[in-house]
Amino acid sequence: MEVSARPRLPHSEIAAPRTLLLGWVLAQVAGAAGTPDRAYNLTWKSTNFKTILEWEPKPINHVYTVQISSGFGDWKNKCFSTTSTECDITDEIVQDIYQTYEARVLSHLPGNLHHTDFVGEPPSANSPKFIPYLDTKLGQPTIQSFEQVGTKLNVTVEDTRTLVRSNGTFLSLHDVFGKNLSYTLYYWRASSTGKKTAKTNTNEFLVDVDKGKGYCFTVQAVILSRKVNPKSPESIFECTSPEKGVFREMLIVGAVVILAVILIVVLSVSLYKCRRGRRGRSGKENSPLNLA
Repeated sequence: MEVSARPRLPHSEIAAPRTLLLGWVLAQVAGAAGTPDRAYNLTWKSTNFKTILEWEPKPINHVYTVQISSGFGDWKNKCFSTTSTECDITDEIVQDIYQTYEARVLSHLPGNLHHTDFVGEPPSANSPKFIPYLDTKLGQPTIQSFEQVGTKLNVTVEDTRTLVRSNGTFLSLHDVFGKNLSYTLYYWRASSTGKKTAKTNTNEFLVDVDKGKGYCFTVQAVILSRKVNPKSPESIFECTSPEKGVFREMLIVGAVVILAVILIVVLSVSLYKCRRGRRGRSGKENSPLNLA
């Protein structure tokens, strides 16, 4: 039985599919090598309205550009073509701290943001929404001054300045939050573990303490209307030295006593001189005249 031989294909027809396959493989390899990593884990870090956007991963063969929007699709470039994984956008959010902001991080090759080495838009990742007035955290308060005199302890908290401005002036936390901002004072005798608390809507405390006893204390800021992140970290604790207060009181009392003694001495000398003067004049008037 005669078996028909399979017809031979021309060499060019055999090579064509191989060339196409090789080209497809090379294109995939080249595309993978040039495709930037998409950012992830976008996180807002904001304290007293100082606001930074952070993300991952560290770039290897690409760069990032951050864009921010106030919710109307008006995306604005920030930190253009950066190799960092954070971007300070404080200057944008302090323009309106009640606005809702959203950011996105674009991954692209160095140079043109709309690079042609990959097809379509560059890989991007969106951040959670962020409202500065509600979401910024309160920083650790600073105790500006304190004094214990007798049975009174006076503590003044520094009114922290923010980067929020009004008419060219930087506003303090109290300027921004008003009566919604409160401070809590935790204080205790240096030899005791029991704490007492006091609250104020200003930045000054005046509390009763035991005379001659040392006290330690810390301060914490609170946003009364918040359910999330309402409290700041506590300040560094300070302690009073009642001995200094007693010594100061002794100095004051001593100074008053010395001044009183000096005044008495001066008055006594003045009165003595006045009496001598009067006696002298009286003696001259009563003495007989000398007749020549």
